[in-house]
Amino acid sequence: MRNEHKPVLLDETIEYLNCKEDGIYVDGTLGRGGHTAALLENIEDEGLVISLDRDLEAIEAVKESIESSNLILEHANYINIGEVLEKHDIDKVDGMIFDLGVSSPQLDNSNRGFSYQKNGPLDMRMNRDQKLTAADIVNKYRKEKIEEIIYDYGEDNWASRIAEFIVAYRKKKKIETTFELVDIIKAAIPASARRSGGHPARRTFQALRIATNNELNQLEDMITGAVEQLKSGGRICIISFHSLEDRIVKHKFRELASDCICPPEIPVCMCDKEPIVKVITKSPIRATEEEIEENYRARSAKLRVAEKI
Repeated sequence: MRNEHKPVLLDETIEYLNCKEDGIYVDGTLGRGGHTAALLENIEDEGLVISLDRDLEAIEAVKESIESSNLILEHANYINIGEVLEKHDIDKVDGMIFDLGVSSPQLDNSNRGFSYQKNGPLDMRMNRDQKLTAADIVNKYRKEKIEEIIYDYGEDNWASRIAEFIVAYRKKKKIETTFELVDIIKAAIPASARRSGGHPARRTFQALRIATNNELNQLEDMITGAVEQLKSGGRICIISFHSLEDRIVKHKFRELASDCICPPEIPVCMCDKEPIVKVITKSPIRATEEEIEENYRARSAKLRVAEKI
């Protein structure tokens, strides 16, 4: 086995997972294979790692970098974990890892269209078999919907103005490349506002990526489905990189750990709900200063862990 990629918060994630030598583990977001490699190092011949990614390029890359008879690779979306496990006659697993968002190879490849710092086609699909692209959104969606996406998923206060400039531009010419969109965003945001807060296109690109891949809607469904596939005592570790993802993870873990979902106006519990998990991390685990110095992306990473009851 050979894989030198070290994901953000790797040591903390593996520690919280409490790996068993004969355990069965899922890496639901394979990426460059860093978590998968670490999981394989923590199991023996009786153990098994099942790794998924919706990006076929990630699967093919890891096939070349990791060789192990204890590894199963599947080109699949993490919301289909149950189907993947059923395919391999696996009932329950001992733990799962999800590292959310875009991977470094996707950002580095200009042809994928994820990066506002590299010129390429405005694509942003994690699964290139799907039809919807970011270009479809900016060229076909109505102004109000584009504004909603940028504001809700990018939390950008200039969403209305950016959407307005996008619609005005596309009346003259179809928006086809990342740099075209970057120029539109820069034109929409006043120069004084562009001097602070990082790259002016960062929030819009984040929003379009989330919308293109339906990331937030799938995240909540994934958590529910993943917990169902855990053995009692099995743990789910989720690493997020922006507040919207982290909020969903926190609230979903809290909901699954609750013993009552009755409306607050009802004085006595009537739902008979039982907790499904216990939350292991009351507050998210953050990267150390040393890790942030080595990998700037780690600054926004948050790890939350829950354990199946």
